[in-house]
Amino acid sequence: MIATQDSSETRPAHGPVIDRDYTARFARAHESAGFDRVLIGYSSGRPDGAQVAAYVAAHTERLGLLVAHRPGFIAPTLAARSFATLDHFSSGRLAVHIITGGNDTEQRRDGDHLTKEERYERTDEYLTILRRAWASGEPFSHEGTHYRFEEYGSQVLPVHASGIPLYFGGSSEAAYRVGAKHADTFALWGEPLAGTAEQIASVRAAATAAGRAAAPGISVSFRPILGATEELAWERAHRVLDTIKSGAGAPFFDQTPHLGSRPDTSDPGPQNTGSRRLLAAAAQGDLHDRALWTPTATATGAGGNTTALVGTPETVAKALLDYVDIGVTTLLIRGYDPLDDAVAYGEGPIALVHQELAHRRANSAAAPVLDSLGGRR
Repeated sequence: MIATQDSSETRPAHGPVIDRDYTARFARAHESAGFDRVLIGYSSGRPDGAQVAAYVAAHTERLGLLVAHRPGFIAPTLAARSFATLDHFSSGRLAVHIITGGNDTEQRRDGDHLTKEERYERTDEYLTILRRAWASGEPFSHEGTHYRFEEYGSQVLPVHASGIPLYFGGSSEAAYRVGAKHADTFALWGEPLAGTAEQIASVRAAATAAGRAAAPGISVSFRPILGATEELAWERAHRVLDTIKSGAGAPFFDQTPHLGSRPDTSDPGPQNTGSRRLLAAAAQGDLHDRALWTPTATATGAGGNTTALVGTPETVAKALLDYVDIGVTTLLIRGYDPLDDAVAYGEGPIALVHQELAHRRANSAAAPVLDSLGGRR
């Protein structure tokens, strides 16, 4: 996940809100590190993601772009043209991450006063239109609950006939229902393995209920904290936690009053299910599975993907592969020291995960295939 300004939960914002040199350097660091794609986040006060993506595309060669987008603030027909245009200027590198919105206050800053359930109904209709608009330039009309138009047709379609990949974030039943119906990849935050497996099963069940032949892929997000040794990694993790508690920086998704410091016990907590799930996992213990550490989520009020994987590059790579083993297809990792961590990830976990997966593929290709009678073929 990239931004246009050097800042995080542990780093006070430095420089202008749109720092062109930093943005280009940040994007190139991800490309050099071997990332396949970068997420450009959305909030009501942040720079426009599509324009940031266009700038990043102009300063990189192969890096994919994942633009977060909230349905409802522009018409789906306009969004279809806007994203298709950006897809061409980026040479087919675009994907769109759909965020329906889980915080009423944040939604109202952009003028959206629908309830959560109404927002998901709108997203369902929006994505139906978006997919059809990308599929063909032939004019079509639509009359629904939230949108109505006549004889829409566009001269610009996505680069690839399959359209622009759609990611979808959420952890509620409504999110499973709508996201599993439309998404190519369903995005989750980093919970313990058991909770993640539970969510994967829910997404797959919702995809089956929607009549899909195949369920969407699964993305899971983490904040790795690395060290040359396990001891050094944990020393750094506790420094990160202390800095978060001090309020030195601010999270990307600044949606609740307590972000940047330990929450007040009287705070009712976040509205969105994903944040509540992270806080519930944190309440069960600080350390889960191989390396998942949750106090960073508690300290920020889980205002975004905030759980850490702590350890040496080898430990973190193995932890990431634990999630691959239960069905995760995309790993989204970003650091508390965003640019420096992106470089370190390329030298460590990214390279190690790729090596292990290549090794598994080679072994799978070399292994004999047995028929039902036990004979080789």
